[in-house]
Amino acid sequence: METHQIKVALVTGASRGIGHAIARRLAKDGFSVVVNYAGNAAGAEAVVGEIEAEGGRAIAVQADIGDPAAVEAMFAQTLDQFGRIDVAVNNAGIMPLSHISEGDLETFDRVIGINLRGAFIVLAQAARHVAEGGRIIAFSSSVIAKGFPGYGPYIASKAGVEGMVHVLANELRGRNISVNTVAPGPVATELFLTGKTEADIERLSKVPPLERLGQPEDIAGAVSFLAGPDGGWVNAQVLRANGGFA
Repeated sequence: METHQIKVALVTGASRGIGHAIARRLAKDGFSVVVNYAGNAAGAEAVVGEIEAEGGRAIAVQADIGDPAAVEAMFAQTLDQFGRIDVAVNNAGIMPLSHISEGDLETFDRVIGINLRGAFIVLAQAARHVAEGGRIIAFSSSVIAKGFPGYGPYIASKAGVEGMVHVLANELRGRNISVNTVAPGPVATELFLTGKTEADIERLSKVPPLERLGQPEDIAGAVSFLAGPDGGWVNAQVLRANGGFA
């Protein structure tokens, strides 16, 4: 990416949690940022306000990543507003838990619909519209290696994302666009903490050798590396930002 050009990053699920931290970090790195949200308009506008207060440039754009027309419109709006897309980060996702033995297809279909089908939709648009020399960054999870009970639908969705990233990196040969995945370990966000007891949280925080939960900023730093000049030779990889969790 040319340093004299305005760089543009689109971040899905950026109204809170890890996405919020990614949007702010990329803004600090010099990107104009599209803060995507599905339903939390107030949160997205607050993120935009924080970025602008720090001298950055951002807009909020609503789109459910499971809706192909909405995702296509989001990419079109980004191009209309900024003229280019250098980095696309698909962070949006859900994590309801359900044991496989329960046969809860409603939960399974919802998780696959957002986390895997939604990732496919975003990656397809990113492949069409990210500028030469740009970066595409998807999200998986380090829980894949753990196989915890109740995580079947979630792990299935994220394993699928990791597979797609390797394929897309090969499909983009010749365009100088890298495609990678960030796979966080346990991070202290609403998504992770919801439904867990204090004992659960304490136990999980001790699993990594670093003996703490990750913070959203830890994951934003990994994304910043992949999106920045020092990450240019990293391609088709899964960066497990997890404190040694797996």
